[in-house]
Amino acid sequence: MQLIPPAASAMNTRTSPLTAAPNRMQRQLARLSGLPRALQAPARNWVLRRAVPFTGTAGIEFVTMQPERVEVRLRNHRAVQNHIRGVHASAMNLLAETATGMVVGLNVRDDCLPLAKAFEMAFRKRATGGLRAIATLSPDQRQAMQASDKGDVTVQVTVTDDADIEPVTCSFTWAWVPAQRNTPPETAQP
Repeated sequence: MQLIPPAASAMNTRTSPLTAAPNRMQRQLARLSGLPRALQAPARNWVLRRAVPFTGTAGIEFVTMQPERVEVRLRNHRAVQNHIRGVHASAMNLLAETATGMVVGLNVRDDCLPLAKAFEMAFRKRATGGLRAIATLSPDQRQAMQASDKGDVTVQVTVTDDADIEPVTCSFTWAWVPAQRNTPPETAQP
């Protein structure tokens, strides 16, 4: 597992995507680097699965968490299988959404909230075994997220199976908007 470098906490904000101060998610993951190496991956999975419970239900493993690249894996097990014992289309979608959402989450400013906006998925062939998804952001995409409190980005994600074949092609568009903290929900007027 690759963690955010401990020196990241000393970085300057909004100078460039490579020198921006770490956001809340990066800081939380960096804390895990103090654990013994053998405990880092299980602790990372536990923390992230608690933050997004459905990823834990499916059993997604968080392999690499870097601001420019996130890799997640999903074993082909009963809870995520379809009627032909392959990984269900919805589980493939969850895997790709998780990878793209995490890479966006590692880059969005603390005063912003990431939201899935749209996705495209095309099924190419039957998956063999488990799946791996790798989502990446370019330096320009990362810079845009630091420079503005509102916008959207299309994140490319590559999904491969155990035979190293791409059973699906997909991309997700994520928006980020200002976070509305401590704002009570509007109530209906009589």
